[in-house]
Amino acid sequence: MRPGILLFILLLIFNGSAQTTALRGQVSWIDDGDSLRVEGVGKVRLLGIDTPEARASSRDRFYHQRFAIPPHRLRLVAAQAKELNLHRAKNRYVHLEPGRLPRDKHGRLLAYVYLPDGTMLNRLLLKKGLASVFRRYDFRYKAEFLATEKKARDRQIGLWQKSESL
Repeated sequence: MRPGILLFILLLIFNGSAQTTALRGQVSWIDDGDSLRVEGVGKVRLLGIDTPEARASSRDRFYHQRFAIPPHRLRLVAAQAKELNLHRAKNRYVHLEPGRLPRDKHGRLLAYVYLPDGTMLNRLLLKKGLASVFRRYDFRYKAEFLATEKKARDRQIGLWQKSESL
């Protein structure tokens, strides 16, 4: 093999592994409870979680059928999740840990987002009851996320609150 080709292959391998192991950037925009934008990276979807949408959507049926959560609570929790992200992440530098499949069908980077203090934003939203675990696919922290969601459900906070008021 010619040295130039070998060097090119090694650079591709090195650059590919660097892209999937450590990314860092400033959060420039919060789209909603589970997606944001990071300068130099683009759109990021918080891996392993799902937050309600700000407006009625097809996901409402999932939340209602699986968890008996009414639409008005979904709207309120959607606003609270976005507010938490605005308060904790906007304009801050975050560390991103991409998953095995780095992008979703919309081209967003799928990642665990770590705040400057080391807190994983994905886990924090679950802990506060502002997100549910995205159950369709396997991912690195799925068992831990399910346990965190269960604790929030047991505490009846956020999505899991039993009373009509949040």
